[in-house]
Amino acid sequence: MPSSAKNSSSKPLWSGLLACFFFIALAISAAAQPRVVAVNIDGIVHPVTVEIVTRAIEQAQSQHADLVLIRLNTPGGLMEASREVVQKIVASTVPVVTYVTPSGARAASAGFFILEGGDIAAMAVGTNTGAASPVLLGQQMDPVMRKKVENDATAWLRGITSRRNRNTELAEKAITEAKAFSDKEALDQHLIEVIASSEQDLLKQIDGREITRWTGAKLTLKTANAVVTNFQPSLRERIVSATDDPNLAFILLVLGALGIYVEFTSPGLIVPGVIGAILALLGLSGLSVLPINWVGAALLILAMSLFILEAKFATHGILGVSGAVCMLLGALLLVDGPADLRIHFSTALSVTVPFALITMFLVSLVIKARSNKVITGVSSMLNEIGVARTPLTPEGQILIRGEYWNAISSTPVDPGDHVRVTAINGLTLTVEPWATH
Repeated sequence: MPSSAKNSSSKPLWSGLLACFFFIALAISAAAQPRVVAVNIDGIVHPVTVEIVTRAIEQAQSQHADLVLIRLNTPGGLMEASREVVQKIVASTVPVVTYVTPSGARAASAGFFILEGGDIAAMAVGTNTGAASPVLLGQQMDPVMRKKVENDATAWLRGITSRRNRNTELAEKAITEAKAFSDKEALDQHLIEVIASSEQDLLKQIDGREITRWTGAKLTLKTANAVVTNFQPSLRERIVSATDDPNLAFILLVLGALGIYVEFTSPGLIVPGVIGAILALLGLSGLSVLPINWVGAALLILAMSLFILEAKFATHGILGVSGAVCMLLGALLLVDGPADLRIHFSTALSVTVPFALITMFLVSLVIKARSNKVITGVSSMLNEIGVARTPLTPEGQILIRGEYWNAISSTPVDPGDHVRVTAINGLTLTVEPWATH
């Protein structure tokens, strides 16, 4: 065989082998590329936050990710929920980095504990943390109770920071003195390990860094050119997270109640009732993850009952005003938690006053409608004036409203005389001569 033929036949073989080696190398490179699962804690820390973080860590473990990145931007929340989040971080087989981001964000109060719980704690430029003084379910605490709560929180934080080799003494001051720290202060005083201008900068800075896991095991992080996968919360988690602000949840609840109230006072409209029911359920969904003070809930139920009774009984606004007062007090007492979780006075007032005015307006329409004379139906014939068409001795016919009616009169009436309807018995009208009055 000529050598030229051999060369031509070997070229496709070599091309195929090169392509095969290329795809194998590409697959190996992709498999070796570090993977990071990122999850957001954006807003109040509550039980759904625990659920989201738990599922994000489980996803990272099942996908054999190299890192879990928790993005923090929270004013705080429930201490018990924060404890559970830290427990999940500590128990994770995948290293966890907590990162306060973006610029202007904060990890305050309960968020400070979560920040310190990470294997590496990091902050973006222009962020702050701290101010972790505990509040016992929104109640005023006496000195003894406050000391107990502070001692419990500081012991917990001391355990976290000492295990992470951070400044335990200064961290405690975030509880005992409500101290807060900028990103630079936190770094300089060893509360965090990294200040990063961006997520990519963070992953670049921690690449190759050796960390000590909670178990004491040493691990070197590999995060260079990592592929970041954002954890996707479920629909329920997204809905609850969107309405977890107690102020928004209260507004949705009141708007829903207003829609239902409009349907109650004007049956048959349907649309206000349906929309109101949806909004009320969304509001209740948001409030369901928060600690509820049942006195506040009872006051809101009493307020709605008084508004409904105002529509049924004309009390000249007494029940309506009482309902408005109950609604305002109920809103302020509804959430039994720290200041960050309570409904603001401005929100309660700005929602209660318009709601009371609208309901009172609707009540006035109902009262006015009830006081008007009936203009339809048989009962509207009472006191109407007609003309006798035949003698009424005692029975005959009269013309009233352009219609002929059978009528009966105890006093004889001549044709052409005017009569007034005094009673109705089926299709027969009882009348009396009008000229005698």
